[in-house]
Amino acid sequence: MTQGHDLASAVSRMQVQRRQAERREAHYHEARVLLLIAQFTGAKSSLKGLTKLAKLDFLLRYPAMLERLLPEGVASWPADTAPTPPERLAVESRMIRYKYGPWDQRYYRILGALVARGLISYGDGARAEFRTTPRGTAAAASLGATPEWTVTAARIKLLKRHFNKSGSALKELIYDSLPDAVDRPWRTEI
Repeated sequence: MTQGHDLASAVSRMQVQRRQAERREAHYHEARVLLLIAQFTGAKSSLKGLTKLAKLDFLLRYPAMLERLLPEGVASWPADTAPTPPERLAVESRMIRYKYGPWDQRYYRILGALVARGLISYGDGARAEFRTTPRGTAAAASLGATPEWTVTAARIKLLKRHFNKSGSALKELIYDSLPDAVDRPWRTEI
């Protein structure tokens, strides 16, 4: 009886740990996307389109790819924001090669969670538009000021300075300049 109880207890602990890890990962992705949307929106502007969001997020998640597109390459990074040697080799989070380039199936879940928490809202236009709510703007400002997120927040400002383009323009830029990221069969990891 003791061995069976110990095994059941161990399985239960592993399941709890897995759920906690999944929640931490979900919160990480939600925080990153919130920071991205907050930087690209204002009182009268929104981030227009899932394609734009996905391409900006791709460049944020793969800083070595972003660096290849920056006008001065390595020299374009603001102080203390350049990718570290481990970041250059690691994959922050897998993305999938899809019809219009890099894509993450979690976007729908992430955006839904941010809307449910009252941090972003969808626009009323024909295509997806995202804007932070006052609560989301305040949360993003607080988050971006924390030591864990300052580099990400600075990289997002760099993205806005150099890549505040339409989703189609970003897609073309990535296709033309980063063929190794898109010359793959659909539904394969990048």
